[in-house]
Amino acid sequence: MARESTDILISGGGVAGLCAAVAFGAAEFSVLCVDPATPITDQAVEGADLRSTAFLMPSVALLQEIGLWARFAPHAAALQVMRIVDAGGDAGVARLTRDFDAAEISEAPFGYNLPNWLLRREMLAEIATMPNVHFRPGVATARVMPRESEALVSLSDGSSWRAKLLIGADGRNSSVRQALGISVKTTRYGQKALAFTTTHPVPHQNVSTEVHRSGGPFTMVPLPDHEGLPASAVVWMETGAEIARLSALSLPEFDAEMSLRACHLLGPMHRISALTTWPIISQVAARMSGERTALMAEAAHVVPPIGAQGLNMSLGDLAALRSLALENRAALGAAPMLEAYHNRRHREVQARVAGIDALNRASMVGAPMLRDLRAQILGALYSLAPVRKTLMKAGLGLR
Repeated sequence: MARESTDILISGGGVAGLCAAVAFGAAEFSVLCVDPATPITDQAVEGADLRSTAFLMPSVALLQEIGLWARFAPHAAALQVMRIVDAGGDAGVARLTRDFDAAEISEAPFGYNLPNWLLRREMLAEIATMPNVHFRPGVATARVMPRESEALVSLSDGSSWRAKLLIGADGRNSSVRQALGISVKTTRYGQKALAFTTTHPVPHQNVSTEVHRSGGPFTMVPLPDHEGLPASAVVWMETGAEIARLSALSLPEFDAEMSLRACHLLGPMHRISALTTWPIISQVAARMSGERTALMAEAAHVVPPIGAQGLNMSLGDLAALRSLALENRAALGAAPMLEAYHNRRHREVQARVAGIDALNRASMVGAPMLRDLRAQILGALYSLAPVRKTLMKAGLGLR
């Protein structure tokens, strides 16, 4: 069977993979993106991704450059303040609250939040307008044979392809990464996370709030109003056993426990979506590139959902890879370009994974002395303005 050709083949059609398809298509490369699943673009459909993504401002700049932000902006909720609450070991008690306000370092907010299912809907709508980008849902990457001059890829639909550059954006269990023989270091915490959306009577005022208590953080991220009521996306991290208990509660019981866990900061909360659950790990690949192949997003790194770092790290990968592709059009996917990509991203990825690992472990502590120390450290860091501003810039990916 004759092989078809494309500049770039992207394995993985999640939020990161679809964003990469748009980014490289906007740069006038020919792109094929495949994913074994069909994206769900309606939150009411079973299996919809009910998590949300907070795009920090460096990511917003990339989205503006590639033409996606115009589609996202009407649905976005601004993140003006990042609020950290230490609840110690007592449910319902906010014993220390510190606000990190973007106004201290910028005229812009920290970023904007959007639901993941909506991101898929809008990116697919954009791809439909791009004649040089093709998306094949329900099609998996079956075999990868990287060569010095091209990557040979066989797909589950029986087609065979030649690509100058293969991008593995196919998740934490990446088949592309495995085909390249690239190892990963994985850390398991015994935690899981619940993701869902909720309404509440108290307006969030564009404040994203992380409530830290033994077991992991409880994060509320602003969303646009839902049927006239303030709304937030919630990620609730806890031990696996506790997540199982919470998932089995009736809706009134769940709402009561959720409001307590949120320290009643937004008043009585009411869950308006189904629950999705996933395990919490940290993971980093030994390399971010191989022959004719680049790894990005969760194929290269996974972090707990703290500080809005996950997809923003992925878009950092995309920005670096796109920049190098534009600089190396005539040598797209060649070894020097991919080595430069690995060198540009890997050290920063390792540092961020280590930092978020430390934050998660600090959030999980149960011993009273350690909980008190966590609160003291938060108070000390916040009280020093230069340190506070440096931390905010680091979290945003700013220099």
